[in-house]
Amino acid sequence: MSRIKTIFERLSDHIPLPETELNYTNSYTLLVAVVLSAQSTDKGVNKATKELFKTVNTPSEMIDLGLERLKSLVKTIGLFNTKASNIIKLSQLLLNEHQGEIPQNRSQLMTLPGVGQKTANVVLNVAFGQPTIPVDTHVARLANRLGLSKETHPNKIETDLESKIPKEFLKSAHHLMILHGRYTCKARSPLCKNCFISDLCNFTLKDAVKFRA
Repeated sequence: MSRIKTIFERLSDHIPLPETELNYTNSYTLLVAVVLSAQSTDKGVNKATKELFKTVNTPSEMIDLGLERLKSLVKTIGLFNTKASNIIKLSQLLLNEHQGEIPQNRSQLMTLPGVGQKTANVVLNVAFGQPTIPVDTHVARLANRLGLSKETHPNKIETDLESKIPKEFLKSAHHLMILHGRYTCKARSPLCKNCFISDLCNFTLKDAVKFRA
């Protein structure tokens, strides 16, 4: 059995429900939450969207809410002015060009304001079950520490992971890596003594490469 397959088998055994920790009600609110989550924590986004998603679940409802009200609801999130503006713009674009539906194609998703490759990949994976690998700082860190990629650009890391991770784990891979990175393989103080894949990892802090977001 390959080392990489063993890593993901153990991750799957220890994390039986690998899923996003962002709260959402449908594919549209997932998109909004992911746009808001850039350079922010899921916990902070969930706190901000708790009230928002009580009344807004569609692009038309977001347009009716308006930019200023949206800003007031998400003002605790970093870069909230830019993110709120992008959310209003993408909501209008969804109404104008996609009948209010979320595209299930990465290139189309990436035409929406505030939606880059990582955001598009999250939506495709979580909302539509596609085997994409969104690369955030947690995924990049584990890819480096586990020897799955020495690249620093997220798109190149994504390519490496897609070529190395066994097909049966592709859909859940980024969730497994995020959750392991968030709670065990932490950036500054990894809990190596409590790690169930430590025997498959040769990481030392001096080996780390810097991720370019």
